[in-house]
Amino acid sequence: MTTPSAPAPASTPVPRATATLLVLCAAQFVLQLDFSVVNVALPTIRSGLGFSASGLQWIVTGYALTFGSLLLLGGRAGDVFGQRRVLLVGLALFGVASLGCGLAPAPGWLVAARFVQGAAGALIAPAALSTLTLRFADGPARVRALGLWQAATAAGGTAGIVLGGLLVQLVGWRSIFVINVPVIVALLVLVPRVVVDRASTDRGSLRVGPSLLVTAAIASVILGLSALETAGPTSPSTVVPVAVGLALGATFVVLQARSRNPLVPWTVLASRMRRGALVTMVITGAVLAGYVYFVSLFLQTVLRFDPLGTGLALLPSTVLIVLLSSLVARRVIARVGLRPTALTGVALIVTGQTVFSLLSPEATYLANVLPGLVLTALGIGVLLPALSIAATADIPAAVQGEGASLLTTAQQIGAALGVATLATIAATRTATGASTATGYATAFLVSACAMALALVVVAISFRSATPAATGTPGTTGTPSVATHGGDAP
Repeated sequence: MTTPSAPAPASTPVPRATATLLVLCAAQFVLQLDFSVVNVALPTIRSGLGFSASGLQWIVTGYALTFGSLLLLGGRAGDVFGQRRVLLVGLALFGVASLGCGLAPAPGWLVAARFVQGAAGALIAPAALSTLTLRFADGPARVRALGLWQAATAAGGTAGIVLGGLLVQLVGWRSIFVINVPVIVALLVLVPRVVVDRASTDRGSLRVGPSLLVTAAIASVILGLSALETAGPTSPSTVVPVAVGLALGATFVVLQARSRNPLVPWTVLASRMRRGALVTMVITGAVLAGYVYFVSLFLQTVLRFDPLGTGLALLPSTVLIVLLSSLVARRVIARVGLRPTALTGVALIVTGQTVFSLLSPEATYLANVLPGLVLTALGIGVLLPALSIAATADIPAAVQGEGASLLTTAQQIGAALGVATLATIAATRTATGASTATGYATAFLVSACAMALALVVVAISFRSATPAATGTPGTTGTPSVATHGGDAP
């Protein structure tokens, strides 16, 4: 016989689930904020520590290099040692590195600390995302959770520009790093209290050999791309690292194809929709990183906005993305399904980038910049949650870390590729005698073409499906469309 108290345990996880989601989103917010916050502080850091022009880029490149290249290893570590443990280690390391950045007495010290920050981020990001996907099962709950996750990602990226401008003007550049420390301390206190410690189901090794091989491949490609703008596409500084990275990557693929226990199980990549989502995330990551970079530059160099004004000018975009990702996207996906949602998101970004491609020296914020911001933000707000759902659905619990790291790795590689390639295109156009605004407009035109390619990828790889169930109480809870990883090849 049942007792009246039997249903009670089912109701208790709800507040804890919400707390878990908020803590994980806060960790993601800090990572994205720290990636963008330094951009507006670079001139002040250069004068404060005496950086050379070539050395200054390593403040950004160093963080991106270790972050992007170590993500797969970080995801594997979470599967082997437990996601919560790796998350805590990553947060502690990130806090120490942030303090090291804030106290840096010389350029080398700051760059080294940024390398450590990136490595810590490579532990945090896949551990946090895989914890989220383990905590929220496929269906409406995960759709909502991933929407909030992407809202935190977008908010952190733009908030970094606003906060960076404010802190640099009022306090000084060191504060942009030190401000991380109390947030990290709070997360270190909260994570053990609200995040469930799920025992690892994978007692295997880290697979150090394959992990180091893919890490070296990604690091080498990012290193080459970081030299693209300054050295040019034919320089040995660009060509050699990229060629070495591609060769190492090909070797990794061949060895993993022959392995009985690969670093990334082939079953994870068996879904056509997941593969399409990862390819689309690479393209989208490239376009979005370039979009923030060039809009910021256009506002400051052409329209003469100060750093704080630039951040505030980007605020409408941030607000739109947060609202759409957290409140609207899940309802759209539930009503029409992933494929129409993703196609609509890509189409909106194509339109927004096309508007930006019409920028000129005579452009104004309200007439020319704001419409592009709004259209692009509308697309991001619905596309990123859809891609996150498609990329993480139906992944076995034992390899959630590796699955989550694939999505983050795709976004980071895309970001590195986008900024380096688009900046070179803009610089090349300007070198022919075109105005700075025309150079930026050319880069935006290329971005629009890249997103048009993403539209084709989504159309081919995302299958048509019945709209997702709403998962309302009293129903049987038919699985969301998001739970289907797509057709196998």
